[in-house]
Amino acid sequence: MKYFWTFFWTFALVQMLTYVASSMIGVQYEFVTGAILGVVATIFILILPAIIPNEPSGKEGIH
Repeated sequence: MKYFWTFFWTFALVQMLTYVASSMIGVQYEFVTGAILGVVATIFILILPAIIPNEPSGKEGIH
């Protein structure tokens, strides 16, 4: 269920960002562009925690 909500909110926010950005630069809004960016952003958001290590590096507190 967390994957669905992550995709849902990322997709919605990227669509809004695409609409605002296209409006600001004066080009036509393209739903497909926002959809592709939304899917890519969702994949990135879901993969990022797997890449970041959970354990401390051991360098904390050394001055």
